[in-house]
Amino acid sequence: MAILPILQYPDARLNKVAKKVETITDATRKLISDMAETMYAAPGVGLAATQVDVHQRIIVIDVSENHDDLLVLINPEILSSIGENKFEEGCLSVPGIYDMVQRAEQVTVKALNARGEEFTLDAEDLLAVCIQHEMDHLLGKVFVEYLSSLKQVRIRNKLKKRLRETL
Repeated sequence: MAILPILQYPDARLNKVAKKVETITDATRKLISDMAETMYAAPGVGLAATQVDVHQRIIVIDVSENHDDLLVLINPEILSSIGENKFEEGCLSVPGIYDMVQRAEQVTVKALNARGEEFTLDAEDLLAVCIQHEMDHLLGKVFVEYLSSLKQVRIRNKLKKRLRETL
């Protein structure tokens, strides 16, 4: 296993749309393992392959308190969504930035697991938010793009300043 570098907003590669996984191979399973290790090390609760510059429809999520309940979603599709609510979100690709985003309260998602088996999952609360957030990454969208133009400019400037200070 390996910890992968996470792309940082506003890197243009975060806006690439991920392609469907046609065949689940040993390389796919290694990527999933590396993504999980990367997510846990960050630490975070979700990671999309797009964030590690692999443009395939793969997501790993673990919202459990003990970080022992890894959920793998390959080629996820939201079948239905219910309600609306605002949630404070953050992102491993936008470190230190948190803001309110409106999302569905509950979603039903269909996906493949790491063995290629199809399953359906009903999710609510943090898990529903996380699934929607990570699926946005697969579509080339970062959560800050839901915010006002002014907030987006401020976030970009803050991250650029932080980058200059670390060099």
